[in-house]
Amino acid sequence: MDQMTPPKVRGATLPRWEFIALAAALMALNALAIDIMLPGLQEIGASLNVADENHRQYVVSAYFGGMAAALLVYGPLSDRYGRRIPLLVGLTIYVLAAAAAVFAPTFETLLALRFIQGIGAASTRVIAVSVVRDRFGGRAMAEVMSLIFMTFMIIPVIAPSIGQLMMLFATWHMIFVCMAVIAAAITLWTYIRLPETLHPEDRREIDFASILQGFVIVLSNRISIGYTLASTAVFAALFGFINSAQQIYVGIYDLGVWFPLLFAVVAGLMAVSSFVNSKLVSRVGMRRLSHGALIGFFVISAIWLVWSLTGPVPLPVFVVLFALVMIQFGWIGSNFNAISMEPLGHIAGTTSSIQGFIQTLGGGVVGAMIGQAFDGTVTPLAAGFCGVSLVALVLVLIAEKGRLFHTVSAPGGRAETHLGH
Repeated sequence: MDQMTPPKVRGATLPRWEFIALAAALMALNALAIDIMLPGLQEIGASLNVADENHRQYVVSAYFGGMAAALLVYGPLSDRYGRRIPLLVGLTIYVLAAAAAVFAPTFETLLALRFIQGIGAASTRVIAVSVVRDRFGGRAMAEVMSLIFMTFMIIPVIAPSIGQLMMLFATWHMIFVCMAVIAAAITLWTYIRLPETLHPEDRREIDFASILQGFVIVLSNRISIGYTLASTAVFAALFGFINSAQQIYVGIYDLGVWFPLLFAVVAGLMAVSSFVNSKLVSRVGMRRLSHGALIGFFVISAIWLVWSLTGPVPLPVFVVLFALVMIQFGWIGSNFNAISMEPLGHIAGTTSSIQGFIQTLGGGVVGAMIGQAFDGTVTPLAAGFCGVSLVALVLVLIAEKGRLFHTVSAPGGRAETHLGH
């Protein structure tokens, strides 16, 4: 379905712009749970007696761990009971865990609550994508996902600044208060305005055979699994940066309170890149844009790595190279997700669940390894970016049987709207 018919919601209609804004807000809760607290990691470590500065990164890793653990659950649940109920349950868990974190007496307790928060957040990762796939397919989905990505990138732009502002006037506890309040507002918006997008005839029973069948379908589709693994590799680079961003900007380049500003600049460029993708994808095609961006991602990362091996990378050079890499990311993420989801729209919930699990667990683990490799230089991060982009390129070549930049046409003549096994 390339066009969305505005659904009825308690006598009102949900316009296209609001549908995109709400889906973006749901997905942005994940960015909020991470980016707003980056400026507070140092104070959290000091307040809760964390001696090793690399161990502060566990606040991020625990969240990703909880999300990965729950992703496989929400897909089958949303395919059986619809999108709304599992989503609202997950949002409630997110809000309660964030609120409880305000009172965490120890670092271990905080990590446990972050894990639980990740469990709740998994619902937004799975179901937001499923809702979009319920309404759109092919390039139309890639266009909408690009607009959603552009909108939710507002959070990485402003969240670190909000966190830094709180650090100036309050303690790190206020970060979790803010997180809980924003999530509660989005939960209320979802409850009032989001319609059920899963058609009754598409609901699947929850039983072992049905779930296993869905997993087999997803994991045996060459295009779906190939692009899922490729996007996992690319997301690992992003997770690696998030884990070590505070140490790089504050520890290496001594930016102090100006750290959120550069973070916002890069996030803003990613948002612009996603907007450009939304305008080009219907004319150029998902594969041409994303394949070219992936090659650019690898080449720029390789230049960055070589430069870092020759000596310290000056801040202006680091910012330029990193920004160029992240611009490519804006053309990769939404297109890869759309390509991987396209063949399996009839089990969108299960597909999104499995893909989200692979991306979050794999990306989180590899990203944590990149973050933990931090040694006071940007070399581990550059090496991580270069390595994962090369892996992603190989995976795409396998998925496409060695062909890049081509366009796939469905029997009906529409480009990139159906893919086989």
